[in-house]
Amino acid sequence: MTTTVERPETAVPQHKDPIPWHRIGWALPPLLLVLVFAVYPTARVLTESLSTESGTGLSTWSSVLGSELFRTALWRTIQIAVASTLGCLVLGTFLALVLAFVPFAGSKVVGRLIDTVLALPSFLITLAFTFLYGTAGAVNALIIRITGDASGPLNFLNTPFGVIAAEITFFTPFVVRPLLAAFTQIPREQLDVAASLGASPVRVLRQVVMPEAWPALLAGGSLVLLMTLNEFGIVLFTGAKDVVTLPVLIYTRGIVTFDLPGAAVIATVQVALSLGLYCLYRFTFNRLMGGSRAAVDPKL
Repeated sequence: MTTTVERPETAVPQHKDPIPWHRIGWALPPLLLVLVFAVYPTARVLTESLSTESGTGLSTWSSVLGSELFRTALWRTIQIAVASTLGCLVLGTFLALVLAFVPFAGSKVVGRLIDTVLALPSFLITLAFTFLYGTAGAVNALIIRITGDASGPLNFLNTPFGVIAAEITFFTPFVVRPLLAAFTQIPREQLDVAASLGASPVRVLRQVVMPEAWPALLAGGSLVLLMTLNEFGIVLFTGAKDVVTLPVLIYTRGIVTFDLPGAAVIATVQVALSLGLYCLYRFTFNRLMGGSRAAVDPKL
């Protein structure tokens, strides 16, 4: 009886994958750009807010955050940003629905004009508001000519309402454009089937159209909220002296009074507020998109 002795298998040497230096090389330029143009200025602002002649920045932080002017500017900034965002969502949704589902002559021209606003600086909208609705604007001049009064009734540009109206006019296209893109992805057959089953246009809009547009509406609204939160040009060009927002307060502290530590403290708060809103947007967006995918595929 013969026995065979099995040879032990020789272990194959494990070779580590070489370091992909070419990928690291391609990643370095954008990383350096982010560090130079984003991380360094933010870190410099934070360092400036903590640097004073006495060697501690806590006194600067306490004096700035405890001032009535800062609290008023913070509350005014939030008020204007939220009101402008809500106005943009309402007006942008209406315009997108009309352009997408209500055919009329010149709809493409209107869409192109809305896209053109995206390329314009914000102060041009403010100047247009001044020429139209200012105390010496065209609308007041027309009303004076008709009624014979000494002055026109419109005098709102120097108020928070004037700032909100100008921001709604300028930032509404940032809501219209993603909504139009979302509406074009809805199959026409789905709308026809819903209508053939007896659903009213309002029900079709509520149960078919808008659920598909929620991600686009959330993206556009979040973008508008971030931009209105940091808007400076519209507030400055309206000449609203009583409307003091955080960007205006940063400009006043840093350029007018040359209080760089105080301006750095307010700028740090502004950056923290913007980053917090962005993180909240990403969390909410991921939850919504995750929920929609789970509804489509239960295995997710």
